[in-house]
Amino acid sequence: KIDMIFEKIVALLSEQLGVDAENITMDTSFEELGADSVDVVDLTMAVEEAFNLEDLADENLSDMTTVGDFVRFLQTKLD
Repeated sequence: KIDMIFEKIVALLSEQLGVDAENITMDTSFEELGADSVDVVDLTMAVEEAFNLEDLADENLSDMTTVGDFVRFLQTKLD
């Protein structure tokens, strides 16, 4: 299940930030991707839609610095 979440996040990040998906790993930081706080909010809204979740934006996302952090967070929301 975590692989499915990761692949979806990579696709969303790649599309949103214009980054080559092959360059994104679980250890890639949002900073390395050039994502700012607005990008993270946009990603969060895209993820809510993609995974049919609500209110992710209310969570404290500032603690998440890597793609892996976000994927693991999402996994807890989907379980």
